[in-house]
Amino acid sequence: MTPNLTDGIIWFVVFVLSTTLHEAAHAWTALKLGDDTAYRGGQVTLDPTPHILREPIGMVVMPILSYCIGGWMLGWASAPFNPDWAIRNPRRSALMSLAGPMANLLLVLLAALLIRAGMAEHFFAAPNTIHFGQIADAITQRASAILCAKLVSVCFSLNLLLFTFNLLPLPPMDGSGLIFFFVRPHKAQELFEFLRNPRFAYIGLLIAWRCFGPIFAPIHLFAVNQLYPGLNYY
Repeated sequence: MTPNLTDGIIWFVVFVLSTTLHEAAHAWTALKLGDDTAYRGGQVTLDPTPHILREPIGMVVMPILSYCIGGWMLGWASAPFNPDWAIRNPRRSALMSLAGPMANLLLVLLAALLIRAGMAEHFFAAPNTIHFGQIADAITQRASAILCAKLVSVCFSLNLLLFTFNLLPLPPMDGSGLIFFFVRPHKAQELFEFLRNPRFAYIGLLIAWRCFGPIFAPIHLFAVNQLYPGLNYY
């Protein structure tokens, strides 16, 4: 099936803005906790430009290419930080890791609130069937209403995916950094060097790629059923 251009633009806009907020949350949290590396790099901003300039392949090329090939949008971004700061302050480093996924969770909740508000105003309706890009239906056939329904649907699903995926306890995902909550400072350097080994990053990505689908599907279904209590989608 040929990817739909309008849907692709919606996906790309949501992906870029969601990824920008994710990385800005990492950078802002690090700044507040004593590491200004990302701030000096211009990452403490909701302007996508410095984030795209840092990772043009991950934020532009791969999302567009993956959507054209498979109808899904995959990519990556990053915010710089000071490894010495992270080793000296393992719990602050863990909070920095948690900030990105929590930013995506915030967007999930915002999309859910917009969907519920749209239903209350008879602008949106619960769909007969759900999929990743169809969490809300427009009541009217006006182009603007259909566009809004697709926008909040993709925002809900994509940010739930980013939240869940990044919390996997595997390097290089943010979830691997949460272990620093429980590490004594004198062990932090050894663990940090272990997790930053490129070989483990490749292994972690391979495991995540193979296992994430079965993990995410029930989470997505559960979240949609919380959004529409009583409808029992399956």
